Amino acid sequence: MSKFILGKKMGMTTLYNETGVAQNMTLAVCSGKVALVRNKERDGYSAVQVEMEKTKNRKVKKEFRVENTELKSGDEVKVENFAIGDIVQVSGTSKAKGFQGVVKRHGFAGAPSSHGRKHDMRKPGSIGSGFPEHVLKGKRMAGRMGGKRATSRNIQIVFIDKEKQVLGLKGPVPGIPGSIIEIYQK
Repeated sequence: MSKFILGKKMGMTTLYNETGVAQNMTLAVCSGKVALVRNKERDGYSAVQVEMEKTKNRKVKKEFRVENTELKSGDEVKVENFAIGDIVQVSGTSKAKGFQGVVKRHGFAGAPSSHGRKHDMRKPGSIGSGFPEHVLKGKRMAGRMGGKRATSRNIQIVFIDKEKQVLGLKGPVPGIPGSIIEIYQK
């Protein structure tokens, strides 16, 4: 049975377990209501569409592919479906970093800083050859970094607060605090 929910990332914190070991985790306030149930006969595939209020007047809708489900439109999706120790994948929009050079964006080493070098330590170096006399598409160069869909896999659930509908996910997950994340287990 698939488990899924939408959440709003709150930020990271550290909690200590019973043995005194620190656990770094991301907290997410989770909620959702089933907006639509798709089936193979009518739509060609099986899915459940979940909606969550992002702001006062705006809702976010996401679809989760499932084989079969007993959910109906209007049902609530809650954190009680998950258990501590479940392994999930978390998807969201990664933190945007703006226009970055090749050293930060692609991990280039840069040039040595001695032997007559003055201002080209973080430059990419040669970007092409004599033929075909233009820069090929896909060349690793400076440009915008982040702000794209990212998925973290094998994230463990280490904390659940059923009253406040909060999940604690071990380690970092994509996005900035306040962004919408998708939590899914097949």
